[in-house]
Amino acid sequence: MTISAVKDLTKDITLEKFLMMPETKPALEFLAGDIIQKPMSKGRHSRLQGKLGSQINLVSESEKIAYAFPELRCSFGNRSIVPDIAVFTWEHIPFMANGEVPDRFEQSPDWVIEILSPEQKSNKVIGNILHCMEHGCKLGWFIDPDDLSILVFLCDRQPILMEKTDILPVLAGVELKLTVDDVFGWLRMA
Repeated sequence: MTISAVKDLTKDITLEKFLMMPETKPALEFLAGDIIQKPMSKGRHSRLQGKLGSQINLVSESEKIAYAFPELRCSFGNRSIVPDIAVFTWEHIPFMANGEVPDRFEQSPDWVIEILSPEQKSNKVIGNILHCMEHGCKLGWFIDPDDLSILVFLCDRQPILMEKTDILPVLAGVELKLTVDDVFGWLRMA
């Protein structure tokens, strides 16, 4: 089914009805009544997403500090988004009674990471980060592989454009020291 066909079938849809729809690849996002399809990941995007998520989990999972979930649907505040990486502190992961991770996350991540793809509109992606920040997220990264920069969002501060040797802020307790150059250096594999 094409995105235009989905939009035709889902005029005046609510978040609750959207969440009952079957998942698609690539994922659909619900933005207060609008349905947007995320682009399919390509090489640079996939490399940054995989490497960054694994590095965060390497330093935070065993100590039960936080966990980075790739492509996790998060539904809250009349939106259902699928950030490239949604990092939840351990105490905010809504574990089920048996200790397993649930399928549904109905809250904002503590740290949201978005990697801009060539087909994406930057303001839509930044809009999702701002929405997370308005709903309790503590940290947001907007990674632009073409510009080799990362726009950092922190609570109650203006966004900060970080480049080259700037050390990126991470969540409290996550022992990860990365510069912007470190992140984009992961793109060079040969």
